[in-house]
Amino acid sequence: MTHIESSRPEQDTSRATYGTAPRSTGWTRWVVFAAFLMMLNGLIQAVQGLAALVNPDYYHVNSNGLAVHIDYSAWGWIHLIIGIALFLAGIGALSGRMIARIVGVVFVGLNAVTTLLFIEAAPGWGIIMITIDVLVIYALTIHGSELHDF
Repeated sequence: MTHIESSRPEQDTSRATYGTAPRSTGWTRWVVFAAFLMMLNGLIQAVQGLAALVNPDYYHVNSNGLAVHIDYSAWGWIHLIIGIALFLAGIGALSGRMIARIVGVVFVGLNAVTTLLFIEAAPGWGIIMITIDVLVIYALTIHGSELHDF
């Protein structure tokens, strides 16, 4: 006698078994790292701003030696505002929302330009910050959407 079996496989091949959610890649952790770098960068910018506000003689370069000739109190306010905005954008980037990533990229780009204009006062740190800004922009623009699914 022949044994008639069901033509269905023993394994469940329905959508629920395979799942339709996209798999996160290793870049998800890099995006989280980039968000924390944004927050750290924001704190450092705020400290630089406070240093320029509290003690204008802290930097060895005269404010006329910078790319934009404004006094250190104005630079202090610029750094402080960008630092606070970067910190808040880093917190928002952890949510993975598109608007938070857009705001983050805008403020990170603004931070890179400000750092470039201020590079005479802190050249070593300026190069490090611009490099970090480029990496953060890359992580947020290319792989930022993976964080929302994480």
